[in-house]
Amino acid sequence: MDIFFADPEDVPLPPDEVRIRDLEVVPYPDGRRIRLLMEFTPFQKYPSGEVTIMDSLGNPSASASFIEAITPKLEMTLHLRKLDPNGKYDLAMILFYPQEIEDEQQGEQKLVRSEKKIVDEKKIHFVIELDRP
Repeated sequence: MDIFFADPEDVPLPPDEVRIRDLEVVPYPDGRRIRLLMEFTPFQKYPSGEVTIMDSLGNPSASASFIEAITPKLEMTLHLRKLDPNGKYDLAMILFYPQEIEDEQQGEQKLVRSEKKIVDEKKIHFVIELDRP
């Protein structure tokens, strides 16, 4: 018996073609934590990413990174830094691959540094409204 879990129409893509398919924010009932659901197109090489949440004044409220995701669906919990989480927020996510760049030659050694080659970005807005007695 053969069992296939992957959609045969969903062909793994090379790094330049990998995209963010879905990005969803689900606030926990306490408003202090955010459940983040992410889905990417299938990939040949494991992508990395960064997520940043800013409050309505542009101050960082939470951030997270992941290195070389092994599955196209990820889930994580972020904790907001504000004491009163009520308000509007902006979430920005980048999906990238490290890219080595030769900087310069020093004698017989080449200096190499790693940069992020961004393949996709997504921004979403969300609001947290907690009922206060």
